[in-house]
Amino acid sequence: MATTTDLVSKINEYYGKMSKGQKLLANYIMDNYDKAVFLTAAKLGEIIGVSESTVVRFATFIGYKGYPEFQKALEEMVRLKLNTADTVELTNGSIEQNGVLRSVLVADALKVKNTMETIDEVAFENAVEVINNARRIYVVGIRTCAPLASFLSFYLNMIFDNVVNLQTSSTSELFEQMIHIDERDCLIGISFPRYSMRTLKALEFANNRRANVITITDSIHSPMNLYSSCNLIAESGMHAAVDSLVAPLSVINALIVALCNKNQNTVAKNLEMIENVWNDYQFYENDEIDLVDDSLKMNYSFEGLDE
Repeated sequence: MATTTDLVSKINEYYGKMSKGQKLLANYIMDNYDKAVFLTAAKLGEIIGVSESTVVRFATFIGYKGYPEFQKALEEMVRLKLNTADTVELTNGSIEQNGVLRSVLVADALKVKNTMETIDEVAFENAVEVINNARRIYVVGIRTCAPLASFLSFYLNMIFDNVVNLQTSSTSELFEQMIHIDERDCLIGISFPRYSMRTLKALEFANNRRANVITITDSIHSPMNLYSSCNLIAESGMHAAVDSLVAPLSVINALIVALCNKNQNTVAKNLEMIENVWNDYQFYENDEIDLVDDSLKMNYSFEGLDE
């Protein structure tokens, strides 16, 4: 794969021989590489004011086989820049707040893009079928993955009545909550570096009980894949000391949407029932606030006081 130096040097080498349109492209890419990396050839041409074919010819003119290879080099340029200067600046807190925002958003967007291009869609469809047909659905995520597990469990519970979000501080407690798991069930394990041994043990236990095991993790080399038959790979990373789990959350969102599509009538019925419960109990619980109703109640209260 081309490096940052390769791409920049190629543009510099051929700049003097470029047409007016190609120079516009070169200037835009050098100044806005973090935006250009997400653009198709057609969209990039539209922004610059040149044709899609001009963009493709630009890529071949500077030495690439086509636009896809050029875009790969551009991705590497973004990645390397984020992994050097921006990462150091983020860690040391030496850039302005708006610089942090831009750097983090670009890095996260790139992780989502890479995940979209590399994830196994067959494995994704298999995961949807396994979850949809399971007698009971177990979900486990420890430490920084706990919010992901909680989010997934919350929405699965809007679709199914057989969801168990495993919450524990010890491996023995995990086994106690999974004591009835068997081949009719599935376990979804979520873990990213540093990998959780408790999550791994839960996957091993489920596998030994012949349950269907699905993993959401960062690599085909992840230890979580040792016990799973369905691996969903999503790119992760770190911003300074903070784990970046945006791409895994996108994969989880996709799972939820796919399962909703398969259970549209059930989802509609459950949502209607929940809405009715909210309406019936809102006055007493005051957890979900209806601003219009609340303002009316306040007005009535003030009128009573005036009297």
